[in-house]
Amino acid sequence: MPKYVIERDIPGAGKLTSEQLNAISQKSCSVLKGLGPQIQWLESYVTDDKVYCVYIAPNEAMVREHAKQGGFPANRVSQIRRMIDPTTAEV
Repeated sequence: MPKYVIERDIPGAGKLTSEQLNAISQKSCSVLKGLGPQIQWLESYVTDDKVYCVYIAPNEAMVREHAKQGGFPANRVSQIRRMIDPTTAEV
């Protein structure tokens, strides 16, 4: 199943409270439940003005549908082609 990284422009994201992040997460999970098991949210990274989310989904259209139903921006959706980490440097 393809994996995607979603870039969401959310000014002030880094200043969102725990309660606000909880509400956003609950909304996301509710939409995911409605869309079915084909799409999964793995994790998200919150920076000052953006949130980067990693999802598994059959296609980009489903990722964008999740954003639409949740009321979340999906400014850029990119399919992850490969992953590397420090062990990649090992021979």
